[in-house]
Amino acid sequence: MQTNRESQSGTFAVPGTTNSSGHSISYLGPGLRIKGEISGNEDLKLDSKVDGLVSIGGFRLTVGPTAHLKANIVAREAVISGEVNGDISAADRIEIKKSASIVGDISTSKIVIEEGAYFSGGVEIGGQTAPIGADLDSLLKGSKKTDYK
Repeated sequence: MQTNRESQSGTFAVPGTTNSSGHSISYLGPGLRIKGEISGNEDLKLDSKVDGLVSIGGFRLTVGPTAHLKANIVAREAVISGEVNGDISAADRIEIKKSASIVGDISTSKIVIEEGAYFSGGVEIGGQTAPIGADLDSLLKGSKKTDYK
């Protein structure tokens, strides 16, 4: 259910809708616990508990404030408001909100960290030579670590 605060911030999408760029948006809510790999070809908002790998290639991942991920992440863009224990690789951009807690390394072209966010790990900022999603299998091979922090 969309709250007034979420509609004001503009970061919440009604599940099953499309965003401004015409991509479909999926949503996994706070009542779900997922063990294993989540992969797909559309934007995804997570408010659930995930233990594994989250890979959405050339799309946007939003980790909501109630989400708890023990997972590595591969996406084009990542917006983190919840808890992530694992590495994050986003070709275009990573935005870490003030409510976020991240323990792990991040790799991206652009990064925004709001005051009050918790981050412990390494940062690699630089351009990607190949567009993300073009060879998703090779990206996933580099991300399949099981030693989550």
